[in-house]
Order: sequence, then C-alpha cells, then structure tokens
Amino acid sequence: MNKKKDLSKEDKKTWETYIKNPSDLFDKEKNLFQDKKRKERFKYDLHGYSLDEANQKVKAIIISCANENYKEILLITGKGLHSTSDKDSYVSKEFSKLKYSVPDFIKNNNDLNKLITSITDADRIDGGEGAILIRLKNL
Repeated sequence: MNKKKDLSKEDKKTWETYIKNPSDLFDKEKNLFQDKKRKERFKYDLHGYSLDEANQKVKAIIISCANENYKEILLITGKGLHSTSDKDSYVSKEFSKLKYSVPDFIKNNNDLNKLITSITDADRIDGGEGAILIRLKNL
C-alpha cells in the first residue's frame, strides 16, 4: 500500500470529522458484556498468592461479592503444575495447591458457607481445572 505524501484539505477535514465520531468502529468489549452471566460475575486471579494469603483474599472477596449482589465468583487458581510442594515430603501434594486448598478453606468456614450455593471447577472456556466457579446465594 502506498502512502500519500500530501493530504488534501478535504481529506484532512474528512479524517478530523471521522476521528471525532467514529461510529462504524466495532467495540469488541461491548459484546463480552452482553452475556448476562458475565455482568453478574466477579473474576479474580490468585496466581502468586501463598495459601494463607489466598484464603484471606478469597474470604474478603466472597463477603464483598455477597454484599454487592454478585451471582458468581470466578477464581483463577492455576492447576498447580509449577508448584514446588512435590519436593517437600512433609507437605500435602494436593492441599498445598490453591486449586485444592481454596475450596477446602471455604467448605470449612461456616460464615462463608452461608453465602454460597456451590463450588465447582469452571467451564473450559473460563479456565477449566485451573479455575473455581463459586455461585452465591441471593440474600
């Protein structure tokens, strides 16, 4: 494609008018939020958190989302593939990973259980085994 060296005054005016109101541009973000489930879902990534930090953050998120009337929380935990817990014989290989410890923490906390209807692995499109979907009760 060859570039024009000098734009005419008419071309410049047309371009400036278009920049002020680009009505024919496609907004890809707009379609993401048209799905009703997405509007009512809170998403948070727990990568980089220790087990204790993640559990405390999850507790705060669940309480906050329940107060804000969200229906779902999507927590990205990862699959634990890069976890170094396999090297430590005194650490559980499963419950030292966020994908296992976070649901266990929630299930063992009575205050959080009152706010939740279910905890499942997320759909594949949302992260599959590397994410947890928490459905909240309508309070």
